[in-house]
Amino acid sequence: MSILKTVTPTSHDLGDFTVRRAVPSKECRMVGPFVFVDQFGPAQLDLGGGMDVRPHPHINLATVTWLFDGAIDHRDSLDTFSTIRPGTVNLMTAGTGIVHSERSPMVEREKGPSLYGMQTWLALPDGKEEIDPAFESVSDLPWIDGDGARACVIMGELWGERASTTCHAETIYAEIVLQEGGSIPIDAEADERAVMLVGGEASLDGQALKLYDLVVLQPGETMTLSSRYGARAMLLGGEAFQTKRHVWWNFVSSDRERIEQAKVDWREGRFAKVPGDEAEWIPLPDGQPKTVSYP
Repeated sequence: MSILKTVTPTSHDLGDFTVRRAVPSKECRMVGPFVFVDQFGPAQLDLGGGMDVRPHPHINLATVTWLFDGAIDHRDSLDTFSTIRPGTVNLMTAGTGIVHSERSPMVEREKGPSLYGMQTWLALPDGKEEIDPAFESVSDLPWIDGDGARACVIMGELWGERASTTCHAETIYAEIVLQEGGSIPIDAEADERAVMLVGGEASLDGQALKLYDLVVLQPGETMTLSSRYGARAMLLGGEAFQTKRHVWWNFVSSDRERIEQAKVDWREGRFAKVPGDEAEWIPLPDGQPKTVSYP
């Protein structure tokens, strides 16, 4: 069997759009450095509406935002402003701590925003959890074409091409678009790998994939992703972490005490503000929160 396990994500209906969370879950805590995997949309929001994720903090991780459709304005406490669009990856490294907000741009609100994409977190490896915060937006990404397939290498090296996106740990991340009858090999180099079908119809070595399920692959096996009618899928993974990561709300760390300190720091207002978005923020949850807060 090419498939190690299948994770059906938990769906959160937020009214205008649905968010599907596959990681973390009881079935899967991590895939390589990926400690959080959300898929959202496709959705068409009402005129004047939009996504408004108020300023909130992160530590000891890197967030990766990738869109298939729509746009999101990113602001953070490093005084970064970036409009995320399809074909551009936003990598925000929290390290010692960062605060950011994500909102639909005004021009998108005026026409009714569309939202369709991925929000993932990467745990920073041992020895790098407390690096300086950083942000990068990378649009010059390699695309591979052939056999009715087109793939973008977002992070790491795949199909002989390497993305320039920073990798703090060995990471693979790619979007795959299959035309009718198209196929693409899924190489076996990474310690851990998973595929998520996010649109259309596809199979892996003849095994049909269910839309939005995260399919964790057997290590060391090369296989083929194919589609009869067309599909869009994400491939993700990388090196296996030997040290457990704890996740609480928006905080990830190998050290539970570090998370407790981050809670206090956010409650007491010790994190830096987000220039241009200082008026509101997401308060620290009481009790046991969802992993991440949405509007």
